[in-house]
Amino acid sequence: MPKFKDIVGQEQIKTHLQRAISTEKVSHAYIISGEKSSGKEFIAKVFSQTLLCEKGGVEPCGECHACKQAEAMSHPDIRFISHEKPASISVDDIRDQISNDVAIKPYSGEYKIYIVSEAEKMTVQAQNAILKTLEEPPAYVVILLLTTNSGSFLQTIRSRCIEMDMKPVPAAVLKDYLMKEIQVPDYKADVCIAFAQGNVGKAREMASSDDFTAIQNATLNLVKGIRSMELNEAVAAIKAMTEYKVDPGDYLDIISIWYRDILLFKATGETDKLVFRDELSTIRRVAQRSSYEGIEEVLESLQKARIRLGANVNFELTMELLFMTIKEKG
Repeated sequence: MPKFKDIVGQEQIKTHLQRAISTEKVSHAYIISGEKSSGKEFIAKVFSQTLLCEKGGVEPCGECHACKQAEAMSHPDIRFISHEKPASISVDDIRDQISNDVAIKPYSGEYKIYIVSEAEKMTVQAQNAILKTLEEPPAYVVILLLTTNSGSFLQTIRSRCIEMDMKPVPAAVLKDYLMKEIQVPDYKADVCIAFAQGNVGKAREMASSDDFTAIQNATLNLVKGIRSMELNEAVAAIKAMTEYKVDPGDYLDIISIWYRDILLFKATGETDKLVFRDELSTIRRVAQRSSYEGIEEVLESLQKARIRLGANVNFELTMELLFMTIKEKG
């Protein structure tokens, strides 16, 4: 049974929610904002389970009937809002699952909780529908809007919710978690932390993934060998990378960390803060041959590649353009 103590980092959010429970000042609506995989859903589930726990503490007991139902995601008073269209949450989704349901009192608990994941996908009409509930919510209703972009909400919705922003988890906290809970070695934890940039879900996924080392090696081998490759070889290698079912941006993150190491070594000559310390001889060689201006151009190209991927430009074409710059400047 997950508990508040199992939430990695996010001390302000934990303190706020547990205080709200202990003082019986639970709000009718919360916006929990953070990037994908940052742990929003985990926090929402722990909060919901604690609110409905029959023992009534600031942690779910994990033993009562309500806790067991919540753990099995079958508690009748915790509703996970679904939507048929992947890209949007429609007004009908909100009306059918929230607006027309809130008048029905909780089956067994003190609260009736609605969890809306990817809430930024609500259309304006859907937001207006949920706004009516937020304006006059029944006393037992708690709505949790989980989002990667709270700026997508109408200001009238934001003004009726308590907003809580997920913070990047400090590297030391994340490293301790990965080494103790996932049991990864020191050097792998460092790579995952640099890769995840404070995102605990992303770090955990990478640390637990058998593919991660293969993805990392494939990407670095291509970056390191690009100067001696013909364009058709590079294109073939890029196509091979698509075999791994990961976010295309993950490849850019690995390359960014690589060039961060090169820039850091070139500027300072220090090795203790390098992520890819086991690649020191290659990092030294690339740092010696590359100019600061060349590295800067590569970093700018990485940013352009992110923008292209965000605009749904073809992955292979995006990577070809990036590697042409790396071949010339990196």
